[in-house]
Amino acid sequence: MVTAQRPDRGCYDWPPRTRWLHPVPHASPQSRIVRRPTAPGNTLPSGLHPVLRQVYANRAVQGPEELEKGLQALLPPALMGGMDEAVALLADAVQVGQRILVVGDFDADGATSCAVALRALRALGAAQVDYLVPNRFEFGYGLTPEIVALAVERSPDLIVTVDNGVSSVAGVAAASAAGIPVIVTDHHLAGAQLPAAAAMVNPNLPGNDFPSKAAAGVGVIFYVMLGLRTRLRSDGWFDRRGIAEPNLAELLDLVALGTVADVVPLDANNRVLVHQGLQRIRAGRCCPGITALLQVAGRNPARAQASDMGFAVGPRLNAAGRLDDMSLGIECLLTDDPDSAMRIAGELDALNRERRQIEDTMKEQAMALLEHMALEENALPWGLCLYDDSWHQGVIGILASRIKERYHRPVIAFAPADDGEIKGSARSIAGLHIRDALDAVAARHPGLLNKFGGHAMAAGMTLAADRFDDFQHAFDAVVREQLDPDALQARILSDGEVPADALTLDLAYQLEAGGPWCQAFPEPLFDGEFELINHRVVGEKHYKLLLRAADGGTLIDAIAFNQVELHPKLPTRLRIAYRVDANEFRGNVTLQLRVEHLESA
Repeated sequence: MVTAQRPDRGCYDWPPRTRWLHPVPHASPQSRIVRRPTAPGNTLPSGLHPVLRQVYANRAVQGPEELEKGLQALLPPALMGGMDEAVALLADAVQVGQRILVVGDFDADGATSCAVALRALRALGAAQVDYLVPNRFEFGYGLTPEIVALAVERSPDLIVTVDNGVSSVAGVAAASAAGIPVIVTDHHLAGAQLPAAAAMVNPNLPGNDFPSKAAAGVGVIFYVMLGLRTRLRSDGWFDRRGIAEPNLAELLDLVALGTVADVVPLDANNRVLVHQGLQRIRAGRCCPGITALLQVAGRNPARAQASDMGFAVGPRLNAAGRLDDMSLGIECLLTDDPDSAMRIAGELDALNRERRQIEDTMKEQAMALLEHMALEENALPWGLCLYDDSWHQGVIGILASRIKERYHRPVIAFAPADDGEIKGSARSIAGLHIRDALDAVAARHPGLLNKFGGHAMAAGMTLAADRFDDFQHAFDAVVREQLDPDALQARILSDGEVPADALTLDLAYQLEAGGPWCQAFPEPLFDGEFELINHRVVGEKHYKLLLRAADGGTLIDAIAFNQVELHPKLPTRLRIAYRVDANEFRGNVTLQLRVEHLESA
């Protein structure tokens, strides 16, 4: 198995918008371009651009109703299980002036969830609302008994968890013992035992019939706030207080950010939430913190896309929770003062640069270990477990993602914790539900995992440091049982070939507007053969290309990130997988192909 114990330093850096597929050392899984299947029998509008129509068909969109992005297309809050109990408790708390404490999580979904809860509750007339977010290095994840002890010092009458709580059995019990009811709002999968909360709202709980199981934590608390507004309206609260009923759609910028940053699937309901949030950001109707984070990242808020939320704003927000205290990120989202927002965004940007430096060092350590392993061909574990006692807890999730992308197999990266434990962060590939795999490990080896939880594609866990070898053997065995061998072969899924005369700036704009694109509704990717007219190296690692399609047409600019090392010499005829971009540079917008993969034609 794989254990990282080497002191090597260095980096191999990927721009955040790329997905590069590299061969495994001592093995040869070659990336291959595969055309996406088209769902038959759709009734998509004939007036759509033919390329966009094909893209939607490739994503199994059956009809125009699935493309509706207006607020009227949102699923109604009444469908969310547990809503009535949660709303009743919250309505009473608001109307009698109880102290409400929101307990968040230390990632972007948790931060946006916390900001939505506080902004909404205050707008709805709650007089005493505060928040508490765990420091991951001191308290770990969720509503732990230790966090409850801190909460008790603030004398809350009601605790509301956001983006956590479904696994907080001991924490909810501690709160109940202190006489504090808890409302759990979460989206993570439940374990064998549920906490005895006063109310639980989670679309992924057994028996919850809410159709969108892909809701992020921020989407769940947004729905709870919608339900609370309805309840307060029916109680006559706004009339009695003489206050205007708030427009909660103003919070959709936060909902869009948290939904994209948490990489949940963009089903139809999530696409509405994200689209509406992006519309508000582009129109300048968003919180100053999001605008500031876009600006420090060099992104234009007026042209904000889902990718900007995932690869520019989200990482800067996450940097606070990874290296310091997520309260800094939450305050950035709560302030209404643009100057304060810009100051905090600058601090978050500095933390993100520090995070990148730490990540670079950790990546080099992991890669140096794997490069030096004397393994026979194809002998890498199917499930990679990596550990080094110098690694940073806040960065192991990113490290696991990077190694997964490079080796195309499930990865768990571990870092030291307290009391002889190590913490792991897992990232999976299509075909393996990582939380189910961990559940299987725990069932077969009682006591091996101290705790674990997560989603299909990401999870976290703790175990004793001296059980690492046992765990990596057990994990690899489960992965080999549950994963089809073909899933280890990296594939590039293409939407097909675009005729040369269709490669225009207009197509780029139409594809941009056809989103939002994100997890499970990916940004369109095409493939084709091109003649290489000219090229140069930029930034030492990237190629700037001038291409002409094999079937003719005008010259087209392209950018190929991180391809210099892989392809020191370029052939004159290329087959590439690419995205169509409207590239903005110094105020000018031009067509550019963003090359994701290239090979000789």
